[in-house]
Amino acid sequence: MMIFKKHISRRAVLRGMGASMALPMLDAMVPAFAEAKPGMTPTRVGFVYFPNGAIPKKWKPRTQGKGIEMTQILKPLEQFKESMTVISGLDNWQAKGVKGEAGGEHPRASAAYLTCVHPYVRTADGIDNRKVGISVDQILAQSFGKETQLASLELGLESDAVVGSCDGDSCSYNSTISWRDEITPMPIQNQPRAVFERLFGDSDSTSQADRLARLNERKSLLDFVGASANSMMKELGAGDRQKLEQYLDATRDVERRIQMAEAQSMRELPDIDKPAGIPKQFDDHAKLMFDLMVLAYQTDLTRVGTYMMGREMSTMAYPEIGVPDPYHPLTHHQGDEEKIEKAGMINVYHTSLFAYFLQRLEETPDGDGSLLDHSLLTYGGGLGDANMHEPLDLPIVLVSRDNRIPGNKHIQFPKKTPLANLYLRMLDMLNMPSDKFGDGNGRLEITV
Repeated sequence: MMIFKKHISRRAVLRGMGASMALPMLDAMVPAFAEAKPGMTPTRVGFVYFPNGAIPKKWKPRTQGKGIEMTQILKPLEQFKESMTVISGLDNWQAKGVKGEAGGEHPRASAAYLTCVHPYVRTADGIDNRKVGISVDQILAQSFGKETQLASLELGLESDAVVGSCDGDSCSYNSTISWRDEITPMPIQNQPRAVFERLFGDSDSTSQADRLARLNERKSLLDFVGASANSMMKELGAGDRQKLEQYLDATRDVERRIQMAEAQSMRELPDIDKPAGIPKQFDDHAKLMFDLMVLAYQTDLTRVGTYMMGREMSTMAYPEIGVPDPYHPLTHHQGDEEKIEKAGMINVYHTSLFAYFLQRLEETPDGDGSLLDHSLLTYGGGLGDANMHEPLDLPIVLVSRDNRIPGNKHIQFPKKTPLANLYLRMLDMLNMPSDKFGDGNGRLEITV
């Protein structure tokens, strides 16, 4: 059994020059002679969302049971299939419209995705009934947040600013999947530097002037805490020194890419109203935000995160993969094979970025394994087939290495099985059993 030179508090941070920085999970945070106990390493929970549905024939495996058929859209996840369960047949009837509501199919899909409560919109006669319900991530955040600096982290790749039509007077429904309560959305953050400052903050202000001053100085947070890190290195065993070095290297790399992106943005987008720090290429932005989520999990600053690949009704184009067309219109293809092919390419692209996230979790040491070993994740969307505007037979992948989840399996559930039943099962797995969530009518039976 390893005997460490020094026991370090789980809440320890690196400090210097008014800055502080959280630490990753180190062996020295477990008291000497203490044996590792099952469940000691915390579970991280993540919900990664993609907009506008999927092309069903390119997503859904044709066979059920063990041995997932890795369809075109799922193919980027091949190396993780032993940790994957593809779930089909879940419906979210709470995202369907009700009499008197105008439009809102896409906003309802995202607003109800983690709440499984009908998101009311303004009625045709002007009555404002807008409300949803608490989302499952926020139920988890209320509990896990007692042990972490941040209760939850809400990330996205598109701005949550209100722009243009919001399909049924429900802009907030389009812009987030996380709800603190029935009327309070949790806004997403798509600016890498703002997320970094929230996690590791280095000043008393997050104003643009302060951020640009920091950029001009080209100073790293690691420059401020370097002496503290060097001192701690002397107190750690070889394994912990390696973990701390890897963590500092990863942090340095994130800072470097943020600074490069900001410098590029300042050169090419001098308009002060444009956000600084968002990389020019979509995949660079997506990967950087995933890296920030990994750092947040690694330091145990939070254990709960949501990540939106895009807003519902997203019209983003993807010329880097040969799709210069706006995304949303492609999904309403009405059988046009060219549009189907292009929409499918975007689905594959999004999945490849989720695969990057899984790879980063796999590479990051955590306790007696990796962050992926200690994670419970979902990847999916609030619409099954966007061409039909239906929140039915949703595309869902559950990623877990918990021995209660089979892995490498496709399960087809009967029609009208509530999506909420999946979340009730997840709450059970996370030792937070509940008798009621949304329109759930029981735990989803996922057998090994």
